[in-house]
Parts: sequence; structure tokens; C-alpha cells
Amino acid sequence: MNNIKYLVIILTSFIVLSTSSVYAQNDEKQVDVKEILFSHVEDSYGWHITTIGEKEITIHLPVILYNKEKGWSFFSSKKLQENKGGYNDYYIAENGLYSGKIVVKNKAGEEVRPLDLSITKVTLALFINSALLLIIILGVARWYKKNDTIKKAPKGFVGFMEAFIMMINDEIIKPCVGSNYKKFSPYLLTAFFFIFLNNIMGLIPIFPGGVTVTGNIAVTLFLALATFFVTNVFGSKDYWKDVFWPDVPVWLKVPIPIMPIIELFGVLTKPVALMIRLFANLLAGHMVMIILTCLIFITASFGPAIYGPMTVTSVIFNMFMTVLEILVAFIQAYVFTMLSAVFIGLAQPKEKVVE
Repeated sequence: MNNIKYLVIILTSFIVLSTSSVYAQNDEKQVDVKEILFSHVEDSYGWHITTIGEKEITIHLPVILYNKEKGWSFFSSKKLQENKGGYNDYYIAENGLYSGKIVVKNKAGEEVRPLDLSITKVTLALFINSALLLIIILGVARWYKKNDTIKKAPKGFVGFMEAFIMMINDEIIKPCVGSNYKKFSPYLLTAFFFIFLNNIMGLIPIFPGGVTVTGNIAVTLFLALATFFVTNVFGSKDYWKDVFWPDVPVWLKVPIPIMPIIELFGVLTKPVALMIRLFANLLAGHMVMIILTCLIFITASFGPAIYGPMTVTSVIFNMFMTVLEILVAFIQAYVFTMLSAVFIGLAQPKEKVVE
């Protein structure tokens, strides 16, 4: 019962903080749901924390740009805010292909994108979450370095992490990769905990949380490419033989290489599936939670008869979605790791079956 009570308190706090975050952005009675939604899920050049009265608390991040005509430019994102989205001929595009990104006009008057190496909100969140993951993992490793596990069993958080790591290693990596699993365990464990931690941090509505890093397709693309690289670089001869010369009738391979093309297409689509699955699930869940929170403010002008019940309904659904998103945060990390392990295992030398 105590555990349930603590869980309810934590979930209620999450909802209150989320609601406060949305409320702080809206001084007018009319709520622009689209603006609130995209301001939460899109990347930006500054990290807006909250608004107290008329004062906005924002972390202004460094903007680093390069353009052939202007050379290198370094300035704070505060300059963009003070000058209504523009500074030194650079400005944030409001619509079009580069909407929300910094652009500059060339000699022909066309909008072009400079080389943009800016530290954005997602980038900063990625740095913070990666540092936090390093602290957790190195902290656990330090305990094992200082203690003899034969004489002393790990307890508390270290014991929890050991059970967590062993579960992923024994239930996913070993059976999916096969006898060569030790070679790939470091990458797969890193991928799992990186995704899981970033998913959880995206659910925390206050700084340094609140940014769904894995809801950014550039991040999921990199993770998918990492799996693609590991799978194909360390693939066996049998794996590549099955791709370019599969065990099918010859007429399916020559003169028109029908099956090799299909197999090669399958190799290329695997990372795309990994990328889209992770990106879409995390982004969709975050958007649903924000929309449910906005229901409170949308119905505020409808009178107490509707506003009261809808507020209660919104809070209940948000609590349900928070629990569901915590589960999804684990499931998506689990599925990404499992599929990566399966792809890697299929590319390894085939084990001989002893009869």
C-alpha cells in the first residue's frame, strides 16, 4: 500500500508540474494548442525553463554558424530573442523547408542554410543525459572494483543495476546473438541504457528533463546506423553469401539478380525500421500527454459544468498515460536492443548443430 501511495504522489507531482509548465506559457485565455505542442517537441536554440510573472527563465545556448560569404559566426541565442529571431543577417525561418532553423539570404535573395554546429536544446539534453549515464555506470563499476563480490553481495541501487544488466544480457543478448555474444554485449547494453535513460528523462517535466531526445529523428537515425554498422562490418562470409548468392534456384539469381536485390533491400531497410519505430513511439506518446494537459485550459472558457469534469478527466488520463509512457520507455529500449541483437546474430557464423 505504501508503494502505491508513493507512486500516486509521484504521478500527481508529474501532472502538476506538467500543467504548470503549460500554464506558464499562456497568459491569454485562448490557448494555442498547436504552438504549445510544437514548442515542446521541436528543437530550439534556447531552452525555455519556465515563466515567472513577466520574466522568462531561459538557458541561452551558443549559436555556431559557417557561411561561405560571411565565414564563421559565434553568438548567443539571446541575440536572436532580443532581435525578434534575427541577428547579423541570420534569422530563424518561420515557414517553408527550413522552418524553425537559422537561415541566411544569398546574393540571389534565396534562403539558404549555413553549416549549423549550434548547441541546441536537444544537444544539451543529450550531453546531460549522457553524462548522467556515465556517472551511473561508472559508479556501479567503481563499487565492483572496490569490493569482492564473493564475500559481499551488492545491495540497493548497485544490486538493482546488476539484476537489470544481467536480465538484458541473459534474456536478450545471449539467445539472440549466440555464442559470440560477449563481443557485442558492450554495444547492446550501452544502446539499451542510453535509450531507456533518455526516454525516462523525457518524462520528467522539469529541468534537466522534459526533452524527449529519442523523439528526435536525428538521434534515432544515429542509433540505427550504429546497429547497421556493427551488423554489417562484423558480418560473416555466410551472411554476405546469403545476401549476394542466396540458396535459391539459379534462375532467381541470374541473369536478373532478383533475390540478391531483395536481400540487399532487406539489409538497407532494417535500420530504417529501427529508426522510425523508436522515433514515432516516443514522439507520439509525448504529444498525447501534452494534448491531454491542454484539455484543462481549452475547456476553461466553457464554464464550471464542463471545466471541472474535464480537469479531473484530463488528470486521470495523464496519470494513466504517465504510467503507460514509463512502460513504453522500457519496452522501446528493450525492443530496439532485441532487434539489434537479432540482426547481429543473423550476421554471425552459423553454429553447427551436433546430432
